[in-house]
Amino acid sequence: MTVVIFAVVALAVLGLLVLVHRWLWIRLVRDTTRPGGAWRRAGTVLAFALPALAVAALTAGRAGAPFWLQRAVSWPGFMWLAVLLYLTLAMLVAEPVRALLLRRSPRQPPEPTLPAAPASAAAAEAAPAASRGAAPGPAPQSPAGLGSAAAAVPAGAELGGAAPAVPAGAEAAPAASRGAAPGPAPQSPAGLGSAAAAVPAGAGLDGAASAASAGSGATAPAVPGFDGAASAGLPGLGARSDAVAGAGAEPQVREGAGRGTAPQAPTGTPVGGDAEAAAPAPAPAHDSAVATGAGDGMSRRRFVARVVGGAAVAAAAGTVGYGTYGVLRGPRVKRVTVPLAKLPRAAHGFRIAVVSDVHLGPILGRAHTARIVDTVNRTQPDLIAIVGDLVDGNVHDLGPAAEPLRGLRARHGSYFVTGNHEYFSGAQQWIDHVRELGLTPLENARRPLPLFDLAGVNDVQGESEGHGPDFEAALGDRDRSRAAVLLAHQPIVIHDAVRHGVDLQLSGHTHGGQLWPGNYLAELANPTVAGLERYGDTQLYVSRGAGAWGPPVRVGAPSDITVVELASYQA
Repeated sequence: MTVVIFAVVALAVLGLLVLVHRWLWIRLVRDTTRPGGAWRRAGTVLAFALPALAVAALTAGRAGAPFWLQRAVSWPGFMWLAVLLYLTLAMLVAEPVRALLLRRSPRQPPEPTLPAAPASAAAAEAAPAASRGAAPGPAPQSPAGLGSAAAAVPAGAELGGAAPAVPAGAEAAPAASRGAAPGPAPQSPAGLGSAAAAVPAGAGLDGAASAASAGSGATAPAVPGFDGAASAGLPGLGARSDAVAGAGAEPQVREGAGRGTAPQAPTGTPVGGDAEAAAPAPAPAHDSAVATGAGDGMSRRRFVARVVGGAAVAAAAGTVGYGTYGVLRGPRVKRVTVPLAKLPRAAHGFRIAVVSDVHLGPILGRAHTARIVDTVNRTQPDLIAIVGDLVDGNVHDLGPAAEPLRGLRARHGSYFVTGNHEYFSGAQQWIDHVRELGLTPLENARRPLPLFDLAGVNDVQGESEGHGPDFEAALGDRDRSRAAVLLAHQPIVIHDAVRHGVDLQLSGHTHGGQLWPGNYLAELANPTVAGLERYGDTQLYVSRGAGAWGPPVRVGAPSDITVVELASYQA
């Protein structure tokens, strides 16, 4: 049953990590980079490589990987776990900011609307159908007696020497040109005078040719929107069409194009009689931007994503960087005075240097041990207590890293009890090795000192190997009139200490939470996370530790070596 619960929890954690990485990839890679770009590819590779390195860092040691490989994967893998924590927190804070910035985006101006064509409803419906799929054949003839005109005149237009121009953007003209088969142009109604309807440029010309008026020397503008269809000329007339409605201006004529000369549209857009008219130039394509303004929104979203994501990355990197510096510079000394009711006057001011959770391993090595030894010796303690989790690995790999412990100096000696990580690493080999380094292991044992009793119990993790804590062996037959100080790695055994009349218990294990807000989780599993608290007649002091497990980072829980100074009420 325990295995099933563990498997379910492991799968839930794995699924959560996958979702978090997916979300971070969307916000920090997809939303901030261009598709197919180098940054997009690099971010995607990191989104897979960093979690894989983190898993490798967590499992390499227990899988028996070579120590050099453990070192290679531990730095990037564990550091990514710390960055992941604070990057996720930063992005959760930034998410509403991002939404607010996008909501306050300026409204895009509406797309300008071209004026409607002044054509009648009948003409608007007739024009689109004029050119789609029309088969070659003779053009329809104009009614008799209407005279000769170059093009049909829109309803309501005044007829005179010049026909009114159809405004740009008229719907009838563009629709009339798609797919029209070549053939004779439709004849204009008779009697309209010698005017040709001029159409402004930009009305959807697609290869329309303009036919010159037969035998007159006069020119008629090409009707925009006709595909392969020519405007009908005005036979026998010397009149010329005006390009601009009501202006009477001469249209610009281009020589030698197609079968005759073609006028130029009033806006300056050339109208070719060479079966192809110039259409409006398309708007320049920008990164995710289009002329309608929707692209401006995409561009703004990318800009906001980059600003917000960059701020989150900077905050996470700065936090992790400062926390790493705090670990690598070495622990600071913290001093605590603890009064004990049964402590004799002669023991007043007795100093115990408490060192816990050094976690020597692939990241923290010999240099870190040397810094701790130097710091402890400068405090000139009367006794040194190492209360577990000294190492993360075997003696073969980490023996050289622990070697500086030989230099510890204290008037009443140095003592050691196991932590849970010693049992992950081979507790007995480390008990034997620290003895060689000059430390005294206390395995469920007591050492009477001249002024009080010092006892130590194995860590509760040792129960899996039949070597758990035994309070009876350590404290059962002692003289309770003497003060007793107990070394125990985990604070959770405080209630056993109270039952056995311990005056002061010194512990570690919690790291003070190590990475905020981990302290809130640590409070759920430990009676005290850090500092001094009283439980009945027993006081418990929990050190934050001198090293770090996993990421060499501490945030909100600085590492420390605590000098506990005992005080006597009699003094």
